[in-house]
Amino acid sequence: MSDVEDDWAAALAEQAEVEGGDDVQTAPLDELVDEAPPMNADEIRKLDAILDIPVTISMEVGRTNINIRNLLQLNQGSVVELDRLAGESLDVLVNGTLIAHGEVVVVNDKFGIRLTDVISQTERIKKLR
Repeated sequence: MSDVEDDWAAALAEQAEVEGGDDVQTAPLDELVDEAPPMNADEIRKLDAILDIPVTISMEVGRTNINIRNLLQLNQGSVVELDRLAGESLDVLVNGTLIAHGEVVVVNDKFGIRLTDVISQTERIKKLR
């Protein structure tokens, strides 16, 4: 594990301690079992072809609509009001499609996002229509 991964793990563990304290209890979970039949060579080749396709992932804090007059008047120090409340989760978009919600975390002066809710595959497909 790299130093960066160690820092993230330590930060997440520290946050869990602060949020949960000693009252944290673990829930028993069933072992995940892969019941899918093994992939043949052709399926593996097809999967390998798409795994290296680059996608754009973005985190959206909020949106607003303003007219061009107000846009041209923006300068350093201007404040633009967004459609979200402080503390609301961010949207995680892949190629413009909402896939999850998350919250901002900071580790070693770098921003990251912790996913709090991942949109189901069924819901993502419905939004494409």
